[in-house]
Amino acid sequence: MIDFTKRQKEIMTILSKHEPITAEQIAEMLGVSKGTLRSDLAVLVMTGQIEAKPKVGYYLSKNMQKQKQQDIWNQTFVKDIQGVAITVKGTTTVNDAVISLFLEDVGTLIVVNEHNELEGIVSRKDLLKVTLGNAQATSMPVQLVMTKQPKIYTIEAEKTVFEAAQMMVYYEVDSLPVVKPVENSQALKVIGRITKTNIVKALIEMGSEA
Repeated sequence: MIDFTKRQKEIMTILSKHEPITAEQIAEMLGVSKGTLRSDLAVLVMTGQIEAKPKVGYYLSKNMQKQKQQDIWNQTFVKDIQGVAITVKGTTTVNDAVISLFLEDVGTLIVVNEHNELEGIVSRKDLLKVTLGNAQATSMPVQLVMTKQPKIYTIEAEKTVFEAAQMMVYYEVDSLPVVKPVENSQALKVIGRITKTNIVKALIEMGSEA
């Protein structure tokens, strides 16, 4: 592994924020002459860290751009982008749960107890399945149709957005309850929710700020 100098690392940091940029502009930001940077830029180009185009300037190589995106994913945490959890009690009727789904415009509801601890998940599919051809099902409590613990995929606020995305893809779900373990208990307190939409919006914002 190549051990880059402090100035070479500073050059790559500048490029990550301002690419494409000329050697003159880099030199001005670092407070040195263009000639002083010549050897540093040559090393970075030869090692594939950066690329240069005539009349355009220097920019990070594609490999470095991928690394930069990976770093963003690994440095952004669930707690940074999570949304409010839409919850109902287990005694909530199927009819009221359906109304909540449409009013909140969500695909799933998180079922909690009086202490806001996770009990289950109920989805549109669950509700549709139980109500089709059974008009009386609308008065049933959701606890009879929900997916119960421990068969629920959850994530903690301190996990990275990358880990959340991996879980959603692997388990084929659109959202995850964000939970916090309750001390001296196996219970999980619901503190939020992260969705694919949260992640996509965050990535767009990160890209525009980079």
